[in-house]
Amino acid sequence: MLEIDALTWGLTIGLIVVLLAVDLVLAAVRPHRVGFGEATAWSVFYILVAIGFGVWLTMAHGGGFGTEYFAGYIVEKSLSVDNLFVFVIIMTTFAVPEEHQHKVLTFGIVLALVMRAAFIALGATLLSLFSFMFLLFGLLLIFTAVQLFRHRNEDPDVENNAVVRTARRLLPLSTEYDGGRLFTREAGKRVGTPLLIVLVAIGGIDLLFALDSIPAVFGVTEEPYIVFVANAFALLGLRALFFLVKGLLDRLVYLSTGLALILAFIGVKLILHWLHVDISPSVPEIATPVSLGVIIGVLAIVTVASLLKTRKDPSAKAHPGSLRASKPRSGEQKR
Repeated sequence: MLEIDALTWGLTIGLIVVLLAVDLVLAAVRPHRVGFGEATAWSVFYILVAIGFGVWLTMAHGGGFGTEYFAGYIVEKSLSVDNLFVFVIIMTTFAVPEEHQHKVLTFGIVLALVMRAAFIALGATLLSLFSFMFLLFGLLLIFTAVQLFRHRNEDPDVENNAVVRTARRLLPLSTEYDGGRLFTREAGKRVGTPLLIVLVAIGGIDLLFALDSIPAVFGVTEEPYIVFVANAFALLGLRALFFLVKGLLDRLVYLSTGLALILAFIGVKLILHWLHVDISPSVPEIATPVSLGVIIGVLAIVTVASLLKTRKDPSAKAHPGSLRASKPRSGEQKR
């Protein structure tokens, strides 16, 4: 079992808070269109920070925990790319001005970290108290994988999201942006701007992704500390990654299929672990290095296959997938 003292927890959280604070300050003080060069520099920086942390964890606590961290980080990073698809749809649907997209993304990352921290604490507690939670988590991931595969060529219907519909019904809203403000005044009344609805939509999406990603990363490690840092470092680079790859996302036509396979694989891994612990020690388990190899292999194959597909058929377009049937975006037909 990984022993992490209070000082290490404090320093880790402090590092994450400092990195988040830098993002928030940049978004609030200097709203601007993030260019390719800036996005590349920040993406490389966050990846190096994540790798550096993994090297430290390996040296301080052993290769086994280091492997679990890198496996968890890659799982969360791959799922975060699907997050980016939905963020692009939200930005497009609500016509968010480019100079304010930085702020929206930073808010989304902060909210996602808070939600995932809560789910990590809850998940770790449940797993320590009830071993059958491994079975439930496994079944949840397999169900998610099946639904994602069934609706792999669809987009989530952001405007008909229950959270967004409720916000529209309860809050007085304007139809025009007012700079980067969440609220403005119309006819002497205080009303919300479209930016407020964008943040509500981002929050609803963050909640859905947290419900899937936390069981997935618990499938490669049972250590709450590793689950937390894998999530945190994957999410910290999400803002820069959005601006870096948003023009390339449409080419990853098989990403949803690949993520469905990864989630199903981790679901099976969790069920085998439950069978091994609660039913019979003779039931084989899937080792973490094998999981890491499978995850990297699936991602590599779907990326190459996607690029080859779009090279041969430029009209092919990627979709983030949906957990339920949804309407295609305006002007598009379901495939």
